[in-house]
Amino acid sequence: MAWRGSVIKWTNTGYIRSFKVTTRSSRLSYNKQQRCGFRREAKRPDTKKGNVLEEANQSPSETGKPGPTPFPKAPRPTLLKPLMFTVGFTGCSFGAAAILQYENLKLRVQAARDEEEAEKLLQGSQDMAHWHDWWNKLSGFQRQLILLMSTVDDFWSSLTEGQRTVTGIIAVNAVVLCCWRIPIMQRSMIKYFTSNPASKTKCLPMILSSFSHYSIIHMMANMYVLWTFSSGIVSLLGKEQFLAVYLSAGVISTMVSYICKTTTGRLYPSLGASGAVMAVLAAVCTKVPEAKLGIIFLPMLTFSAGSALKALIAIDTAGLILGWRLLDHAAHLGGALFGIWYIAYGHKLIWRRREPLVKMWHNIRAGESGPKGGPGSSGA
Repeated sequence: MAWRGSVIKWTNTGYIRSFKVTTRSSRLSYNKQQRCGFRREAKRPDTKKGNVLEEANQSPSETGKPGPTPFPKAPRPTLLKPLMFTVGFTGCSFGAAAILQYENLKLRVQAARDEEEAEKLLQGSQDMAHWHDWWNKLSGFQRQLILLMSTVDDFWSSLTEGQRTVTGIIAVNAVVLCCWRIPIMQRSMIKYFTSNPASKTKCLPMILSSFSHYSIIHMMANMYVLWTFSSGIVSLLGKEQFLAVYLSAGVISTMVSYICKTTTGRLYPSLGASGAVMAVLAAVCTKVPEAKLGIIFLPMLTFSAGSALKALIAIDTAGLILGWRLLDHAAHLGGALFGIWYIAYGHKLIWRRREPLVKMWHNIRAGESGPKGGPGSSGA
């Protein structure tokens, strides 16, 4: 304990020295105040003790002095417009997905016909000397460029349909992340790419914030989960239906977050694709609950998809009840519940009833191509 006694002794001596210095400096305090521009405060007239007590007991209205003005209470934001936007955007997403699927089927049929015709032409022409002469006429740079394009095409063909679909989503998130690093765009990014029920712009950020990440780690975590489950979800739903579910889940999860923030009064902005990613994860785990999952850093630890989904829902529920601010647990729960509901009921209620819309679109396309003598012309 020798070091403790020396420290106490040192502090005591320092305190005594500082006390002596302050007593000496108090003698010269008047000159210093004048030099710095300060003036001595005038001596107040003595008042009786009774008058002081009477003034203290008087209220501000009795003395004539205005009291402290209370801060005006902020009005609770209305959520009617965001709710209407959520319903309208979800309907438009599934309608556009149905039309996109129709157009893709037509393109596939046309591409198959063109491929058959090209094979017939190649079978008829046995002269390969023409292609050798064409390759020999190319420069070295042109050959390297063609080989690079061929390598990229082979890599793209090796990806699954789900991975090719989410590549565009990852690219959009990466571009938005770069925009956050541009100082001149900070004001617009906060206005349109962060969702906050207290903001004047509520509707458009509901979808744009689902593609917005400020932290690189946050974006990498979300996109890794999306890339991992992309093959399963696209094989179950198809890429068109998957895009509709993903976009709708982003808006619906933000709407759930708006409701919880308005109810609790914690009006803070949030961003990220976690709500939409949770919908994808929940949909796959609901459809295939016995699938085995693992953690990238702990490959020896495996668990079922159903157990993982229950654990995530329990954590987000606890975070929402206890008021944790690290993540937007309300958006996570909204996305997960939407994914579970869509696999259980939504697919039958929404996607299987798209036939009238597709027929109407087909009639519109047939009417456009009819006068030109296309397949929709019915002979006049």
